[in-house]
Amino acid sequence: MSIEVSVLYFAKSAELAGVKSEKIRVRSDLTSIQLWQELEKRHPKLFAVREQVVLAVRQDYVPLGEQRVSLSEGDEVAVIPPLSGG
Repeated sequence: MSIEVSVLYFAKSAELAGVKSEKIRVRSDLTSIQLWQELEKRHPKLFAVREQVVLAVRQDYVPLGEQRVSLSEGDEVAVIPPLSGG
């Protein structure tokens, strides 16, 4: 089943995607890596942060991998790139 979710891009991910937010249609049940691949298809430059990025679904952190993500219509997905500083 396809649903619409809001994607928020922060810091470097917003710079690479060229947008701070957008609404996209995705399957409601997929893995976190499949969700990331959908974002990369839309914004190929995101590949640059793939190894360090973390997703947050409904404000819960989700590492990229085979972990299942169940999304509902209107959910919020945040793309959180690595933070610099020290």
